[in-house]
Amino acid sequence: MKKTSTRLADGRELIYYDLRDDTVRDAVDRRPLERTVTTSEIRRDVLLGDSVAVASHRQGRTYLPPADQCPLCPSRGEHLSEIPDSSYDVVVFENRFPSLAGDSGRCEVVCFTSDHNASFADLTEEQAGLVLDAWTDRTAELSHLPAVEQVFCFENRGREIGVTLGHPHGQIYAYPFTTPRTALMLGSLAAHKEASGGENLFDAVLERELAGQRVVLASDHWVAFVPYAAHWPYEVHLYPRRRAPDLLALDEAARTEFPKVYLELLRRFDRIFDEGYGSVRGVGENAVVESPTPYIAAWHQAPFGVLADFEGVTRDEFALHLELFTIRRTSGKLKFLAGSESGMNVFINDVPPEAAAQRMREVASS
Repeated sequence: MKKTSTRLADGRELIYYDLRDDTVRDAVDRRPLERTVTTSEIRRDVLLGDSVAVASHRQGRTYLPPADQCPLCPSRGEHLSEIPDSSYDVVVFENRFPSLAGDSGRCEVVCFTSDHNASFADLTEEQAGLVLDAWTDRTAELSHLPAVEQVFCFENRGREIGVTLGHPHGQIYAYPFTTPRTALMLGSLAAHKEASGGENLFDAVLERELAGQRVVLASDHWVAFVPYAAHWPYEVHLYPRRRAPDLLALDEAARTEFPKVYLELLRRFDRIFDEGYGSVRGVGENAVVESPTPYIAAWHQAPFGVLADFEGVTRDEFALHLELFTIRRTSGKLKFLAGSESGMNVFINDVPPEAAAQRMREVASS
């Protein structure tokens, strides 16, 4: 991997990650951009104990532009985009409309490929491995920023999820606090350790799932399963067999095998629903082309700050894992968050986790 860092016209950092060591990146951003002005602010909810990012400047962000105006495609001819060069393998840059900025953290965009019409599942194993390298490198770099306590790499795919740019990409949020979701896991980890006399809760969960009927895919170094209490209709958790607190701590064997395993999971997601990719549902005027399965893929990593609020727990006891889920509950129907989910954070799942796991096994690549 070759890493080349440069600056966009408004001062934001952009980093190329290339497969070839002899790649030269010297293109200059020719756009007449002024310095980006952000108004990100973190406000704490004293009743719930969580934090909210207030970022009014995001109201003006780009929304679903046509392909020939995509800001994530390479710059070619008169089309000047966020990427000055005419091609790229993987590129990361500071978000022009960040939710977090300055003392409130940092937000970055990760473009997986220069091919506008592709998706992560279309990447080769070599390309997917390069994305993993980029995630790992950015986790390392962002963890050293004074304001950053936790790094979150994720991908949103599909208009149903709320994606505003169709080009295959993900994001990285560097939070100035431990996120509520992670704090809940750390609290459960601490409580289980004390109650069990030292057992690691993540290890116990993985052992239980390996012995059950919800395993979707198991390789030498990774295990994917539908969790016992899945929140979403189709939700898969991917764990390395050897526990690691973050992407930096993954051993070489797990890193090497990850692309093959992850690409298989993503391709299965696109085959969950009978109609599948780009097929037609309905007849005549009621015909609808089924879109690729919308999903969120989220990496959970241990915070880099001091875990003073979780007595007896060290960050090495946290287990890196990826959660992959879709809001589509069946062909043509979405799982909307209703009163119980949105108002009380109590999820109601229409698809039994065992049935979801069975379906995920049925659509395995031949």
